[in-house]
This record gives sequence, C-alpha cells and structure tokens, in this order.
Amino acid sequence: MVLGIYPQHSKRFLRSLIKERLLEAKHSGPRLCIDLSMTNHMSKKELSRLAGQIRRLYGSNKKADRPFWIYLTGFTTDSPLYEECLRMNDGFSSYLLDRTEEDCFSLFPLETLVYLTPDSEHALENVDLNKVYILGGLVDESIQKKVTFQKAQEHSVKTARLPIQEYMVKCQNGKNYHSEILTINQVFDILSTYFETQNWPEALKKGVSSRKGYVLQNSVE
Repeated sequence: MVLGIYPQHSKRFLRSLIKERLLEAKHSGPRLCIDLSMTNHMSKKELSRLAGQIRRLYGSNKKADRPFWIYLTGFTTDSPLYEECLRMNDGFSSYLLDRTEEDCFSLFPLETLVYLTPDSEHALENVDLNKVYILGGLVDESIQKKVTFQKAQEHSVKTARLPIQEYMVKCQNGKNYHSEILTINQVFDILSTYFETQNWPEALKKGVSSRKGYVLQNSVE
C-alpha cells in the first residue's frame, strides 16, 4: 500500500507518486474494463450502490503498488449513473481512467477480451497483460441470472470465473447460504491482490468474506 510505505512523505508527493503509477499502468499495466452498458433499467438506489462500488474500486487501485488501467465503457455523460458518480464521488471528473461511450466489444479486439462472470466454466488462472478483463456493471447479478455470461457468448468472447471453487470450500452457516456473486470492487480487490502476490488463496481471502459462505480450504482442515 502506497500510504503505508511512505508515511514520512507529503500528500503532494504521494499524489504525484500515485499519478505516476497510474499513468505507467496505462502504458504497461493490466487492463480492466467496467461494462456500464446495462444500467438503463437500474433504480436510483442501484445506481448509487454502483457509483459507490466504482469509488471503492478506484480507491483500491490508487493504493496498489502495481495498479491496473481502468476503462469505464458504455458510459455516457448524460446518463443518471454519470450524475450519481459526480454526486457521490469527490473528484470523479479528475479520476485517472478512461471513460467512453463505446462498448467494450468494439473498443478492443475480441480475442483479447475475458469477461469475468460467476457462470463461466473456466477458472481464471492468472492475470495476463495481453488481455483485457471485463466486469459487468451490475449491482446484483443473482436477480438477473447469467446476464454477463450471455452477453459474452453473444460476442464470442472468452469468459472466466474467479477460482473460488478451486481454493475455497463451503462453510456451514445459519442460512445455508453460499454465493460466488461479488461486487465489482470485491472482484477487483481479488484481481489486484493476485497480480501483486501471485497467490490465489491470499487474493481470495481479500475479497470473499465468510458471509458469502466460503472459506479457504486450509482454514477448515
């Protein structure tokens, strides 16, 4: 974490360091696209939650030693989501990321895209600098079953899920509740931690709370 490593430095120095790392990521870092083309039918409450998740995701990325370069695609400046992002997220208009009305499928070569969706059969094995990873900007995909998976299939784009089943086990809880559906900022925290540590258990622990009904395999042995 940047702030933890340099407590003696001024805020101005830290800001310039963060800016330098983010701009470096634009040229040589891993790429993450947040697909915001599905927000048309969201309620004001859902848009607020999504705007909050974007804020937390960007905040995590700023603190990362090896940040991603973020694209907000399908994102129009006259949309309710844009207004909500401006309202809720201090300094949103100066975030160091790409905003575009273009769809992620027309912005990049299709063979470089990997849509991250819990419905995929393929577990993500690593973070590849030659790929562009897509997160669907949905607040609760459990209500809209397989939306992102179907969207990826329609465009013949590869899909992957986080390797929760490979490294975690279901734990007993009162409601017998088990879910692999995470918010976009939780998924990002996992990707970012994995990219820095190359350690899936450590990364998954960061983003999958026991409230989801999963714990790391070695924690129940």
